[in-house]
Amino acid sequence: MSMRTRRSVRAGQYLALLCYLVFLAFPFLWLISTAFKPAPELGSLHPTWIPHHPTLDNFRAAFDEQPLLRAAANSLIAAVSAGFIAVVIATPMAYVMARHRSRLSAAATGWVVVSQAFPFVLLIIPLFLVLKYLHLINTLWGLIMVYVVWSLPFALWMLVGYVRAVPPELEEAAAVDGASRLRTLVSVTAPLLAPGIVATALFAFITAWNEFFFALVLLKTPEKQTLPVVLTHFLGAEGASDLGPLAAAAFLATLPSLVLFAVIQRRITGGMLAGAVKS
Repeated sequence: MSMRTRRSVRAGQYLALLCYLVFLAFPFLWLISTAFKPAPELGSLHPTWIPHHPTLDNFRAAFDEQPLLRAAANSLIAAVSAGFIAVVIATPMAYVMARHRSRLSAAATGWVVVSQAFPFVLLIIPLFLVLKYLHLINTLWGLIMVYVVWSLPFALWMLVGYVRAVPPELEEAAAVDGASRLRTLVSVTAPLLAPGIVATALFAFITAWNEFFFALVLLKTPEKQTLPVVLTHFLGAEGASDLGPLAAAAFLATLPSLVLFAVIQRRITGGMLAGAVKS
């Protein structure tokens, strides 16, 4: 392949990447633009990217029309609790699956991967019946249980990759030096797993923070509803929508996920690759 052909191929690759990035960024950039536009510009037949007269009225209207702070508090409680519980359950399970390889652990790992393909509607009926039996319908604790069940397989998969990335020779060296099994886990393995545990917890948090379907089905009273459900209240009958406040509220609801994902995206990729290489 000649130098000129290589340059043409590389230019085509960069152009394709640029088009893909623009495609991905378009919804969020349009959301930001809409959130700061006054009502006359929102109804204009000739929309513009940059508002001519940027305003914060849409943000004030969003807080006046819907209980965004209460909904955000409900989302925060559900997401933090789900992330914490998922990590507490997944960490010891991941360690056993990574260190004690057998047909059973291989089958469990395969089941974890397959379970990610299950649609929401397949899980909601049995989960609804279980929560009804436990009298947890329309409660945040019931929603937290569902989020833990939903995020646990991927959290387990991530943590297995992190555990396998820790050399077993370090634990063997600690055992040779006389450290007990518990001391080895606490002093040697746990510190090395800490970044992976934090990344997994943040992933579970983001999953729960953005989730909509389970919250819509399980939470009935307005006082218990989470932020994604409350955002639908800006949509009126027959498709009518309060576009400006909706965009402002959606922009605020998106910020925590974007910030956290920017922090953990390298660690998520590292954990997945580690699991793939070691397995």
